[in-house]
Amino acid sequence: MPSREKGDNLALTTCPERRRPRRLRHLAGIRSMVRETRLCRDNLIMPLFVCPGTGVRHEIQSMPGNFQLSPDLLVEECRELAGLGIPAVLLFGIPPTKDAVGSGGYDPEGIVPQALTAIKAACPELVLVADVCLCEYTDHGHCGVLHDGKVLNEPTVELLVRSALTYADAGADLIAPSDMMDGRIGRIRDALDGHGHRDLPIMSYAAKYASGFYGPFREAAGSTPRTGDRRSHQMDPANAREAMREIELDLEEGADIVMVKPALAYLDIIRAARERFDAPLAAYNVSGEFAMVKAAARLGWIDEARVRDEILLSIRRAGAELILTYFAKDVARVLP
Repeated sequence: MPSREKGDNLALTTCPERRRPRRLRHLAGIRSMVRETRLCRDNLIMPLFVCPGTGVRHEIQSMPGNFQLSPDLLVEECRELAGLGIPAVLLFGIPPTKDAVGSGGYDPEGIVPQALTAIKAACPELVLVADVCLCEYTDHGHCGVLHDGKVLNEPTVELLVRSALTYADAGADLIAPSDMMDGRIGRIRDALDGHGHRDLPIMSYAAKYASGFYGPFREAAGSTPRTGDRRSHQMDPANAREAMREIELDLEEGADIVMVKPALAYLDIIRAARERFDAPLAAYNVSGEFAMVKAAARLGWIDEARVRDEILLSIRRAGAELILTYFAKDVARVLP
């Protein structure tokens, strides 16, 4: 029988009774010390909806606690969010009128530029993220220029570039294209660089799926398509390898941060992206995910705070550094 050298760890194989993982769960202090994944305020981005008018605060029925806010009340909301330590907000615009080409999305006097200017003056420390898409601004509800029922890629990209420049000039700190048109990241990057915004980063909705979880958002933004759907440009929920190709393309074109949307049903995509790419990774805990928790909690079926925190931790555990979530305000109030 071979002699046992000093340092051999035979006890681990011969004395299984010594392996008791519960030792590290017995005390709350020890559980906290060995916790592998943490959620903090710096991980959070709060989506907000800005609408025309003064003194407008319209609660979104399917998203309790979220509102369409006029710029004056949006500034008050942003002051509260900044006071809670939330570092960033994502702005969606609800224009007074819509048309076939979504001109409200690139109007320098439009609702999002108004909001950017007002918030920047009141909360200069807050990171302002401008969503770039046309779906909120088109009268047909699609993400771009529509012809014979099809969204045209190149004409849409031209308008998205105009939107990005409009928001950059108005004071956005981060441009977030969410449209899923081919080649738009490179075109937006070139335009920003050529118009004095070389240091303005892009957070690309790189793997955005054609999901059933967007329903409450479409109520909030008034962006439900009148006809058809968005499967011609948003990703097939069945595809994972395609998501890696989309993310790689956006990084090659100049994206600084990449996003997976939705989050909860696509944790495997977040994990695969984290393992393959070194870029900062965001995930969008979308409106349907939020609404389901709120609805079940109102019926007394679940503990809202506990389920909320489990979901957000799962997104962090999968590998996302940034979480866009309608829970941001609620969770920031209770984080240590």
